[in-house]
Amino acid sequence: MAKTKVRKMLGTADAPYSLSLMRLIETQSKTTLVTWCLRYSQENILPIYAVLHPEDGRPRALLAAMQAWLDGKIKFPAVKEQILAIHAAARQADGDPAAQAALRALGQAASTIHMASHALGLLFYGAAARAYKELGIDASKEAYESYAAAEAARLEATLRELAVTDEKNPVKVKWYC
Repeated sequence: MAKTKVRKMLGTADAPYSLSLMRLIETQSKTTLVTWCLRYSQENILPIYAVLHPEDGRPRALLAAMQAWLDGKIKFPAVKEQILAIHAAARQADGDPAAQAALRALGQAASTIHMASHALGLLFYGAAARAYKELGIDASKEAYESYAAAEAARLEATLRELAVTDEKNPVKVKWYC
């Protein structure tokens, strides 16, 4: 039996749902984006990893660092240490697609502190984590694409809940995807 090829992330930057999310991201401040990434990660991504690896405290430490950054208690270099730990954990999780994608989603969410464009990684890796948890690793390409579109809609809806109308200090994003 052939081994199933598992994609590390789902969705594409040129999909209509991605473009819609990107346009909304461009209208918000870094603080709003980091708050959104933190909340979404706490509610939707961390639980995936925590069920699979409850003993691993690195994801919770990363989310705590994000909150400390938002509270002005630490600067980005301290968060970067946690991001690097999460990326190392993701490399170690090879062979565990839902856990690996969840870790990558968390790393991208926290990296939004550094560059707003990383927020899009929450979509691509978060969609993979949630899809692999819900659909498994043998679903059809169409099922995964549908899941990525639905995940984008969930993400956009949660950002709209936090979005500041006529934000005076929107991020400047160069999309390199």
